[in-house]
Amino acid sequence: MGRNTRKRRTPMATKAIAASAALALGGGGLIWANFYASAHEENSANQTKAAGAQIATIQCPDVGQQLTDVPEGARQGVDKELANLDKQISEAYSRLASTRQAQAGDSGFVNNAILGPLKSKRVAAIDRIGINIRRVGGQAPDNIAQLAECKGMAADANVNDGNGGGQNNDGQNNGGQDQGQDNGGQDNGGQDQGQGGNGGQADNGPAADDFINIEDVQPNSRNLPNGLAANGDTGSTGSFTTNCGTNENENRNSDNVIVAPGVSNGAQHAHDYVGNQDNDAFTSDEQFLQADTSCQNQGDKSTYYWPVLRVQDGQDEVDANAPGGGQDGNVGTIQQVAEAELKFVGNKTSDVVAMPTALRIITGDAKAFTNGLKNANTSWSCTGFEDRQVTDKYPICPEGSSVVRTSNFQSCWDGQNIDSANHRDHVAFVQADGSCPQGFQAIPQLQAKLVYDIPAPQIENGQVQNAYALDGFPEQLHKPITDHNDFINFFDENVMNQMVQCINNGEDCQ
Repeated sequence: MGRNTRKRRTPMATKAIAASAALALGGGGLIWANFYASAHEENSANQTKAAGAQIATIQCPDVGQQLTDVPEGARQGVDKELANLDKQISEAYSRLASTRQAQAGDSGFVNNAILGPLKSKRVAAIDRIGINIRRVGGQAPDNIAQLAECKGMAADANVNDGNGGGQNNDGQNNGGQDQGQDNGGQDNGGQDQGQGGNGGQADNGPAADDFINIEDVQPNSRNLPNGLAANGDTGSTGSFTTNCGTNENENRNSDNVIVAPGVSNGAQHAHDYVGNQDNDAFTSDEQFLQADTSCQNQGDKSTYYWPVLRVQDGQDEVDANAPGGGQDGNVGTIQQVAEAELKFVGNKTSDVVAMPTALRIITGDAKAFTNGLKNANTSWSCTGFEDRQVTDKYPICPEGSSVVRTSNFQSCWDGQNIDSANHRDHVAFVQADGSCPQGFQAIPQLQAKLVYDIPAPQIENGQVQNAYALDGFPEQLHKPITDHNDFINFFDENVMNQMVQCINNGEDCQ
């Protein structure tokens, strides 16, 4: 599925950030989403405490996740319109955040001046999506026109699971929801930024309530996976580790070639890239295969990327006035990854098969705060405390301990497609017994562990100083639940076969 679109290069070895649009992640799609909340998180997940029921952000249906059957010939046009929808939401959020005084004096201001015009713009973009699909003989979903209307989201609103029910039981996290223990988090309250303020250096988060002292989290309160089949399991017990560095050359941009190919600033937030060095919205599969790689094993030209972390220290980064950076509410000093472990492991019930070249996998949801938790897949912890995991909080680590982000990717493949219209349906998480759903086969599971040496934020009287947060869409308020990670497979066929053999034979290779 190589793309031969017109090539435009962004400076890849600098902190240069590209130009405009947005990422379309989240929403519906997978039956087997990988997210487990503790009782503490279930009760407090994704809440921001500001001024009472003041509208904090804008919640819109995720159109991209409803488009499960888009003909190949319509994909490019549809992707551009989806990016346009995301840009419209961000612009509306910016207007929401800058008109608090007018909102206080007019109860109808948000509906009349922000949500109404946004709906009109979305209707036009959704109409164009339908035209793109029908032009090549496809059929748009019957309910697509109903997805135009957005609503204001109160600061203290809970987000549902995105699927009209409880948490999933995919088994990837070894069997269901937390056993009901309370993580013991402090209720620090939100930052008082004035009426409608959402905290944070750019007034779009994070707030004090987005943090928790890791020592206040109960050990083993979430039954997380190690992903690796143990001796006695009937599956594949080996592993394959690839060392691709920590992005020492600061290879970053705010594109997303999976979700928004051909769209500059398609993510509206900066990504760290390791592995393949030719990562922008215009890179074709052929160009990926010809590019350099930061991986020690030169047979691994895969691309691995994730949102950067920043400390909101009042300092300007090079993208302070650029799209993807300050223009999209991402501010502060970008933090260098101290350690990046990329490991592929097996399946607990079967052998694994080789991943196809150019297979694309997105895990997590950059819009989980407004989409709901269906596709959320977040794990935060601290070194030395990794039996204590949180999903909807950033951990505050004690002195000598580092922040840890872990992403365990989907490890079941439909055996046919390297991507899908909503970038979800061609892969799945394992079921409760560790097996793949019917029609899917096990592939090596990527586990990405990122470690950061970040100064601990200070919280006093509901205020947080030197907060750290991941980059995201401005309306997502820098919530930790929106963490996500991306992978495109460009392993040499021989190296991929070596990986499969190592895993199936119970060996640990690199």
